Amino acid sequence: MKEFYIPSDGIRLHAKLDTPEGFSKGPLVLLIHGFTGHMEEEHIIAAQQVMNEIGYAVLRVEMYGHGGSEGAFKDHTLYKWIGNALDVVDYVKTLDWVTDLYLCGHSQGGLLVMMIAGMRPDDFKAVIPLAPAWMIPDGARAGTLLGTPFDPLHIPDELVSEELVLGGNYIRVAQTLHPEDEIARYNGPVLIVQGDKDEAVPLEYAQRAAGLYANCRLVIIPGDTHCYDYHLDMMTSAVKEFLTTF
Repeated sequence: MKEFYIPSDGIRLHAKLDTPEGFSKGPLVLLIHGFTGHMEEEHIIAAQQVMNEIGYAVLRVEMYGHGGSEGAFKDHTLYKWIGNALDVVDYVKTLDWVTDLYLCGHSQGGLLVMMIAGMRPDDFKAVIPLAPAWMIPDGARAGTLLGTPFDPLHIPDELVSEELVLGGNYIRVAQTLHPEDEIARYNGPVLIVQGDKDEAVPLEYAQRAAGLYANCRLVIIPGDTHCYDYHLDMMTSAVKEFLTTF
């Protein structure tokens, strides 16, 4: 494992590169956590390990305001995350040992990779959104996020929910995003994995995305949660089966 930082728009993004034993050249998966998450969460590590097991290098990166990366959580927005991810892709494309590039992200990270894949469709051989939080833009436009209602036409300076505080710019940015536009731009293979008891993201968003992608496999895990608390092995098995086809 190699730990380092990637510069992005004046801040440093915390990154870890894990490679299979004896690896010198081959495919790389860019793996991104979700909202409030980080690279050491159990489901992120499980995905990384199964990818290494089948011969893929994995670059885990923490986005603005999360984990060991710089920036305050309150100030993060999806624009900042998109800028971070585009900078990481630029960095990865300088690595001469990378043969093919793949994208994987969980929750808000899943929404992020859906956006990035559409922005740079020629760069990615396949994309894996895990429980992608596509409902965030809809919630921002409807006036409800994190279970907290607000006036979507008069956005508050802060959105407070339990112990979380988000700046109003998070909402303003989310209102402008239309992931279906980016879905339409990506024609490569896609795997979506989501539990049917996901408490954070309604299953119909995964089903809708699967219907809009040109080449998508949707794996629904019965009885499982947003972070695959009960059937983590089924998520990793789906990822393994998908990636071994390349």
